[in-house]
Amino acid sequence: MDEPVKRRVWAVLNGDDRSALGVAVNAFILGLIVLNLGIFILETVDPVYERFSGVFRLILQFSLVVFTIEFVLRVWSSTTAPDYAGPLTGRLRFLSRPYPLIDLVAILPFYLGAFVDLQFLRFLRLFWFLRLFRRDRYVESRRRFVGAYRAQREDLFVASAGATTLFVASSVSMYFAEHTAQPEAFSSIPETMWWSIVTLTTVGYGDVVPVTPLGRLLGALTALGGIALFAVPSSILAAGFVKQAGESTAVDRCPHCGNRIDGPDQPNRETPDGPQ
Repeated sequence: MDEPVKRRVWAVLNGDDRSALGVAVNAFILGLIVLNLGIFILETVDPVYERFSGVFRLILQFSLVVFTIEFVLRVWSSTTAPDYAGPLTGRLRFLSRPYPLIDLVAILPFYLGAFVDLQFLRFLRLFWFLRLFRRDRYVESRRRFVGAYRAQREDLFVASAGATTLFVASSVSMYFAEHTAQPEAFSSIPETMWWSIVTLTTVGYGDVVPVTPLGRLLGALTALGGIALFAVPSSILAAGFVKQAGESTAVDRCPHCGNRIDGPDQPNRETPDGPQ
């Protein structure tokens, strides 16, 4: 009797159950996560917090109960999954995975509120937002992201090394060019790194600017280098995503676990991804 119920609970909480109940439960939890994120933001507005602090507190308590029940049900039903078979060892394996640990870190401190600073508890609610990416329906997207990084990691390393070299070189050069003219603004190389990162990323706050001819020349070269070099990692990752998308259309994969789905005329092949 328990096994069918466990399997249904596991399917519902992992988004595998496409019934009205499964869709409603996942939509409710998703809405609750987004609602708590909105409250987390609104609490920083003093007039809003003073007026609705009681409502916010009730929603937080209700959400904590719901997320606790969901977490307990996940642990209880996890043994129905082949990767977590076993009443004790299976559940321990499940709890050792990243997303259950995120859930635990997000929930447990609220029960220890008497010993933890309130501001710290508010910060931990950000972990609730990470639960959005825990859904198994996003396994294929996560697999493509990791695959794109792995396929392009050598090119990314070279591009990152070049960007880091330009960052350090511009900071050192600008320090020696501007320190005498502006000893407070460019007091040290670490202080000058703030100017470099703002200029290389083309943000340009304007709070610190070079005034000497050499400093202005270095500033122009740094800005041009930032446009040319800091866009390279993005294009490399984009190329990796395009490649991964092409492989995904060529090979059918399960949208939940990411494993290859072999056709009836194809030999069964082991996926390099392993169990998800």
